[in-house]
Amino acid sequence: MIDAHVHLENGPLSKEYVFEFIDTALEKGIDHLQILDHTHRFYEFREMYADICQADPRQKAWFEKKQKNSIQDFIKLKEEVEQEALPLKVSWGLEVCYEKEREPFLRSILPSLPLDFFVGSVHSIDHYLYDIGAFSEELVWEKMDNSTIYKKYYQELEQCIASDLFDQIGHPDVIKLYQLDPGYDLHPTYEKLAQLAHEHHVCMEDNTGAYYRYNHPEIGLCPDFRKILKHHQVPIVWASDAHYPEHVAMAYDELKGAQFL
Repeated sequence: MIDAHVHLENGPLSKEYVFEFIDTALEKGIDHLQILDHTHRFYEFREMYADICQADPRQKAWFEKKQKNSIQDFIKLKEEVEQEALPLKVSWGLEVCYEKEREPFLRSILPSLPLDFFVGSVHSIDHYLYDIGAFSEELVWEKMDNSTIYKKYYQELEQCIASDLFDQIGHPDVIKLYQLDPGYDLHPTYEKLAQLAHEHHVCMEDNTGAYYRYNHPEIGLCPDFRKILKHHQVPIVWASDAHYPEHVAMAYDELKGAQFL
């Protein structure tokens, strides 16, 4: 049992906070916990967000609040925790906010980091964040039609997979979170993503975050997307996207049932 995606984002980079996640994982029967944080937390990745900050002052204010630490603080914490006698397997990684034009920068920095895994995720459309309640509706969903947003999201996700920068793809169909009709058949897209994931040896998350954080009726992946990934023998990892210790393995009981849909 794995929780492949939990964040320290809303707390300190301390051993005490890490063990809050570990304790919940043990209570939930998890034996492998993957701890990460978004690249936007770390000063070293600041230049990656220049376009997002320039696109709108609200996005710049959002980003400035997220900047809290050096990546070296995170690496030091990893080393400290690894000195402890841990009751389960703990891996350490980064969730990278992928944009195609930032690939050269990512290739220059990611291989030098002593981390266990890297998650590639798409969080923006044309440099506009699509899931921030305070402003995304105005900046994204009211300016573009749904089909354009979906197509741009999945095109970027295809490039993310094909980049060979990542071990894991974060919440691959999370663009559905507002339950808006894409206006076209997504099955060919699911097929293409599955083929790419198989070819580039990445695993895909069955991520419950949209279910319990955004009240989306689907628990994890779209059932048809899940079936297509399995058909192509793409590894799938369960992930809660926990941003607080109490959310580790959130909705896993429901996710078990969803596997049979």
